[in-house]
Amino acid sequence: MSEGKILRKEIEISGRKMILETGRVARQASGAVLVRYGDTVVLVTATMAKNKREGIDFFPLTVDYEERLYAVGKIPGGFIKRESRPSEKAVLSGRLIDRPIRPLFPKGFRNEVQVVATVMSVDQDNAPEMAAMVGASAALHLSHIPFAGPIGGVIVGRVDGRLIFNPGIVEAEKSDLHLVVAGTADAVMMVEAGAQEVPESAVLEAISFGHAKVQEIVGVIEAFRAEALAMGLAREKIVPEVKAAAPEVEEAVYPVAVEKLTEAVRRCVADKMDKKTRENFLDDMKDEVAALFGEKFPEQMGSVKSVIDTAEKKAMRQMILKEKIRIDGRSTTEVRPITVEVGILPRTHGSGLFTRGQTQILSVVTLGAISEEQRLDGLGVEETKRFMHHYNFPPWQCPRSKPMRSPGRREIGHGALAERAVGAIIPPEDKFPYTIRIVSEALESNGSTSMGSVCGSCLALMDAGVPIKSPVAGAAMGLIKDGDEVAILTDIQGIEDHLGDMDFKVAGTANGVTAMQMDIKVAGVTPEVLARAVAQATDARMHILGKMLEVISTPREDLSRYAPRIIHFSIDPDKIRDVIGPGGKIIKKIVEETGVDIDIEDDGRVYIAAVDPEAGKKALGIIEGITRDVQVGEIYNGKVTRVTDFGCFVEIIPGVLGLPGKEGLVHISQLAHHRVARTEDIAREGEPILVKAIGYDNQGRLKLSRKEAVPPEPGELEMAQDSGGPPPPRRDFRDNRQPPRGRRND
Repeated sequence: MSEGKILRKEIEISGRKMILETGRVARQASGAVLVRYGDTVVLVTATMAKNKREGIDFFPLTVDYEERLYAVGKIPGGFIKRESRPSEKAVLSGRLIDRPIRPLFPKGFRNEVQVVATVMSVDQDNAPEMAAMVGASAALHLSHIPFAGPIGGVIVGRVDGRLIFNPGIVEAEKSDLHLVVAGTADAVMMVEAGAQEVPESAVLEAISFGHAKVQEIVGVIEAFRAEALAMGLAREKIVPEVKAAAPEVEEAVYPVAVEKLTEAVRRCVADKMDKKTRENFLDDMKDEVAALFGEKFPEQMGSVKSVIDTAEKKAMRQMILKEKIRIDGRSTTEVRPITVEVGILPRTHGSGLFTRGQTQILSVVTLGAISEEQRLDGLGVEETKRFMHHYNFPPWQCPRSKPMRSPGRREIGHGALAERAVGAIIPPEDKFPYTIRIVSEALESNGSTSMGSVCGSCLALMDAGVPIKSPVAGAAMGLIKDGDEVAILTDIQGIEDHLGDMDFKVAGTANGVTAMQMDIKVAGVTPEVLARAVAQATDARMHILGKMLEVISTPREDLSRYAPRIIHFSIDPDKIRDVIGPGGKIIKKIVEETGVDIDIEDDGRVYIAAVDPEAGKKALGIIEGITRDVQVGEIYNGKVTRVTDFGCFVEIIPGVLGLPGKEGLVHISQLAHHRVARTEDIAREGEPILVKAIGYDNQGRLKLSRKEAVPPEPGELEMAQDSGGPPPPRRDFRDNRQPPRGRRND
């Protein structure tokens, strides 16, 4: 690396400059780029081990996305005041970078490569994950690591039908599409999308729109490397050591293996073998072919098995391309048999079992109070989330034996994809004030458990009685490409994903797309192929939706008897302190007495969650009693609490939890339509009384009247005239002295 030299290159994206810089920091890395986009700053490094890893049959690429909370001026929460395990957003961002770059390394390359993106400053209008993706491409391109890039990546939003790049916070809130497009100058490598039922044609238009900007970014990175090489800030690419089978091994083994395995694949089709039977049969056939050459190539059995694997792939792919027949006998557009069940778990709030071929998902819905929403401690502006989807992939469903651990990147990624797909149909909080959690358990796996999770989750939501906007379903598409020959496969299974060239998942409703994810193993796909895949995915989705709606077409009218009922109302924000009480004393007392959960927002919204409806009503009554105001002119049923010679005190709103209620004074002159000599003649302590609120005195004390609340009795008005009318007003009722005796009006 050349000392003291710094190179900067910039590109404008959505009216904001993205600046790539190398030569100032992290100069000992194989490639290092500091990316600044607005006030977002990400350092991306790429390094490679000198020697290849022996004994592995995969490319050991690691992409780490490191969030530093100082980037947004936060100190990590909890007891350990430093960053620990990556957030879900960090895991997903790492996968977002990994997926488009992984196919661009040489086949058979086994040196460890690590890409680390460290987020150092975040401007919420400029997404750090996109700066990291561009930085990863640039760092790899500057390094000596063999990489057939560069790539570029952008977010495409859609506001009022207008497509925009990398939307800021305000634009993102208005956008009905969040689409990440990554690719090379020639083709799209990856698509990741969440949408609000956007038409397929609009999504395809957005992909093309995004790829045009990707090509521009790729051009800038190419120029960046050229200038960096001239300045000594980039390195020449190495020729990787890729172990290939010896020519004599390939010449001897390949023809025999292709013949034997083609026959084996045809046998699988003819006998309609299930996944496990087929895997065992093909493994036995591969072992049989390997045994044929064991004596001839005893020192090269690794190469022999590699050639046999290549032959298996060739046999399956050629049958699809030439004969349009798949290994399970389906046509390229056929969906496997579907079985749908709901309500199979009696005590949960909602459950759905979705089976498609040998892929089976059990999704379970749990409804909770708003206070149970997830708190987020990350770099974004969102602090909480009320809808969560979690995906589990236990080892026994394959089956295999493996220690049970916390979810890995794959589980988090699959769960997030289904969450985006289903999140578009979740009702807003003001219409359905619940926290919603769905857990999807993969009970069997043979292709696209993530799309099975979308279908199972929709079924579980409807079984739970959640008023979703529209039913949603999803399907996974595959691709077999050999030169100009292309076959697109509907509803791919495991072996087609493993031996194919694309995994393309599309979820949505009858109205449009809600989520999309595309991963490519070859050097990208053309817009024409993508359009064909989307069209087939739409047909498959409609077919699957039809099967689901045959079992349950609308959400159930009532929630499960075990789900909490939410009572939602608002109070005056100034009354919140009255409900909470000193140190939370009042609200704790309400919860203890009723057994409900109570959440109060700063704007006065109150949520009462109660499994027992009567307990919810009781809590509602208590809170209403605490916050209720007396309305002048209204008539109330009250209770006499104290009798004096100048009138009586009446409680018109009872106290709760040992607190005083609301009371006022009925002056003796307001007790009846005739003159009252003694208060006890009309009102006695503890007795009910009907009164009307007639106002407040100049000190804010409530004045009540029985006279204005009840009609006069027969002859009462004549009695008042005979007695000369009511007595004159007495002294202030708060004066503890005895009022002076005065002349009575005769």
